[in-house]
Amino acid sequence: MAVDHADLEPSAPPKRGLQVEAWIFLALTGFFALASVLYAIFAGATEPVGVVALVLTTGLSLIIGTFLLFSSRRLEAARPEDHENAEVSDGAGDLGFFSPGSYWPFGMALAAAFTAVATAFLLVWMMVITIGFLLVTICGLQFEYHRRPTSH
Repeated sequence: MAVDHADLEPSAPPKRGLQVEAWIFLALTGFFALASVLYAIFAGATEPVGVVALVLTTGLSLIIGTFLLFSSRRLEAARPEDHENAEVSDGAGDLGFFSPGSYWPFGMALAAAFTAVATAFLLVWMMVITIGFLLVTICGLQFEYHRRPTSH
């Protein structure tokens, strides 16, 4: 039996979804920023790669945190999992279309691998061919379930 959240009287109205996830990543951003500063102080000039890695990790967690924060503002209501009294059946329903199986990702990975090998050995002739195969597989994956409009 699904719980009707309109009948419940919560102590505070639930916030829009993704708030918790956003603040987790933003807290990680602060942690990584502090860790990179401390690492730069204690490692000095002997280890510049670790400082760069921590600074890049700080930036990536900041990107994810701000994306989740801005996405939470676009949600109209809280998600079912954001309610304290929610049940599993509250989240039931259509979640979207997922491909049952496709060979295009395998072809794309193969083309990308050969493109990487061609780039590593600077084989321009092979890069041209493999980038062509890569574009074909990307288009194949993109338009796999595209159906032309019927003409009567």
